[in-house]
Amino acid sequence: MMQSPDPIAAGTPAMQPDLDDDDERLTPAERDARDRADRAREAAEQAALPYVWRQTLTDVDITVPVPKGTRGRDLAVTIAKNKLRVALKGSAEPIMEGDLHSSIKVDDSTWLIEGGELVIHLEKVNKAEWWKNVLTHHPPIDTTKIQPENSRLDDLDGETRGMVEKMMFDQRQKAMGKPTSEEQRKMDMLKKFQEQHPELDFSKAKVNF
Repeated sequence: MMQSPDPIAAGTPAMQPDLDDDDERLTPAERDARDRADRAREAAEQAALPYVWRQTLTDVDITVPVPKGTRGRDLAVTIAKNKLRVALKGSAEPIMEGDLHSSIKVDDSTWLIEGGELVIHLEKVNKAEWWKNVLTHHPPIDTTKIQPENSRLDDLDGETRGMVEKMMFDQRQKAMGKPTSEEQRKMDMLKKFQEQHPELDFSKAKVNF
């Protein structure tokens, strides 16, 4: 399974980097210290959640601690296309409830009690994105830090692997405020056209990517 660098949750949680002009002026040591602080904050935020989660590009698995002796009939679990709710029957407050990060395939999503814990499996509709969180009101993770296991990438066919690698590259570029592969391609095409037509004045041209 593709997992994030931190053992707490796949696609280990992290605050999105603060990308501004000051970032360019940070020394390597300062940037490293900031990244360590971000990772520590991410880990603390995720550890405070009432569940642990892991994800691949195709699915999300959630493990929820429940009281000892809890059986399926003691739980009220609602899995909808864009919502998730988990509660102990008779409890005033749910264990977790809210809008999912993205749509799921309800018919392919399941839950069960395993090893004294509630395990929820959600099948993603969009199989080309990493989720930043399970529920939208919970702290996000930094998806640019997710490193899929090489063995899993090797299992993909050429076209799918290329798509995944391109997606990961574009996520990293966006996080650093740099052009995506498609934006870079368009910029290169424009530059080539300008070189081929030096007689044209592009100084006032406005180009939207």
